[in-house]
Amino acid sequence: MLTRISGGEIVDPLNGRSGTGDLWIEDETIVEPPASRRPDATFDASGCIVMAGAIDIHSHIGGGNVNTARLLLPEHYAAHASRPAVTPLSSLGWTAFETGRLYARMGFTTVVEPAMSPGSALHTHLELADIPIIDKATLAILGNDDFLLSMIRDDASSSMIEDYVAWTVASTRALGVKVINAGAATAFKENVRTFSLDDVVPSYGVSSRRIVKTLQAAVAELGIPHPLHVHCNNLGAPGAAETAAATIAAAEGVPLHLAHLQFYGYGTEGSRKFSSAGARLAELVNATPEITIDIGQVMFGQTVTISSDVMRQFSARGGADPRKSVIIDGDGNGGGIVPYRYRKDFYGSVQWAVGLELFLLIDDPWRVFFTTDHPNGAPFTAYPRLFELLMRKEARREVAEGLPKRALSLTTLPAIEREYSFEEVAIMTRAAPAKLLGLADRGHLGAGALADIAVYRKQDDVARMFEAAALVFKNGELVVRDGEIEKYRWGRALRLNPSPDKAMVRRLEAYHQERYGLSLDWFTFPDWAIARENPFGEVPCRA
Repeated sequence: MLTRISGGEIVDPLNGRSGTGDLWIEDETIVEPPASRRPDATFDASGCIVMAGAIDIHSHIGGGNVNTARLLLPEHYAAHASRPAVTPLSSLGWTAFETGRLYARMGFTTVVEPAMSPGSALHTHLELADIPIIDKATLAILGNDDFLLSMIRDDASSSMIEDYVAWTVASTRALGVKVINAGAATAFKENVRTFSLDDVVPSYGVSSRRIVKTLQAAVAELGIPHPLHVHCNNLGAPGAAETAAATIAAAEGVPLHLAHLQFYGYGTEGSRKFSSAGARLAELVNATPEITIDIGQVMFGQTVTISSDVMRQFSARGGADPRKSVIIDGDGNGGGIVPYRYRKDFYGSVQWAVGLELFLLIDDPWRVFFTTDHPNGAPFTAYPRLFELLMRKEARREVAEGLPKRALSLTTLPAIEREYSFEEVAIMTRAAPAKLLGLADRGHLGAGALADIAVYRKQDDVARMFEAAALVFKNGELVVRDGEIEKYRWGRALRLNPSPDKAMVRRLEAYHQERYGLSLDWFTFPDWAIARENPFGEVPCRA
């Protein structure tokens, strides 16, 4: 089928295309304008912005911690549409099925779940398979598991560690690797309650820094496109900027991605010993080209914090709102679910300002990524309002007028005049995430790209514009019209498939037999276990 999207303002930074024109789709692919053929269908995009489908690189949308949050707080996951009875946990509110609808109506077509425990990979992929329309991907968690820490302690060769990382990524159908407060969850089991980059894990004698550097090197050597995704130590603590700065310095010329940097943007100035260090961290990121970051923007209101950083969540449980929480001390990272309400008080205002400072003071939109660390900083449904804050300085000032002046005086936000352009938004949410993840088939509107396309009706109300796309195409099919779902379809989970040495597989088999009394087959699964046609899409590693 040949489709034309006509007369829209096309914003395609990767291909240098900006201006009014037509876009042509044949079946699932964007194509050059055909010389003599007439389209089978034409969609008028006059007065609209046309971009590639948006990509979210860090959003907790599936897995055990997400479902535990639903069980803990069903009152905060009110459903907005009926769901098939076969959807897992369908008696609860905000289901996996609903997640796909809400993302698609905003023009998002690919979303990465950034914290998949290898031991629960099958469960995670089964849940992700119930999210309609969008494509998904996962990052496998390493860095607190006994097998890796033992190898580092015993000075295993780099090739052995690379084989273990390759096996983990391939067997879990992941698109990359994440490390969460490296070594801290293991130290937590021995009653350690604070853990920094150069602290040492008891019983293993390896530092958090060494774990990060070991995984960073393995990911780079394997050609995994996405750099090691790092959840740093000391998340949320006053003075955490020092930890973030030390981690940035530890990159040492090798690509490294720092997750939700906003939660490390805190200094210790002022009478309350809590201030913004956003400007300082932005300066460090600007000066360190091998570093990419996502923000984890705080937005005011009720949410729930979900993290496999069990040490952090254990310390945060006293501030739970409402007063209930779940802490899971699991085999690897475990997890913590702590509900929280961001208020327009001193602390919430500083946090809100820090994220915006990072967005606005980091110069290169190819290295800063649009996230709220859903749901930790805010639900992803807050994205339209966040786009408005980035694109309209007056919108930021309107919010700031209702915040404590004492809090904002400890930030640089009131003096920042920058406003994001549509081109910068398209880089940050389309072209750059695709590049970072190694997804050459999306994030742009060039010929040969997957026909993931979002069309927004241009208007002064930026939040309303991004809240409900005029048209969204997924793989060339119209799935959203005027913010309403036109058609449901099933996306794929994007995965890498590196090949570990067979000797590592044999070693892992012996390890699992000794540690769990179970065959390695209990920890892996075939593709057909996901009851969808072609459930996975393979992404190549870099040569």
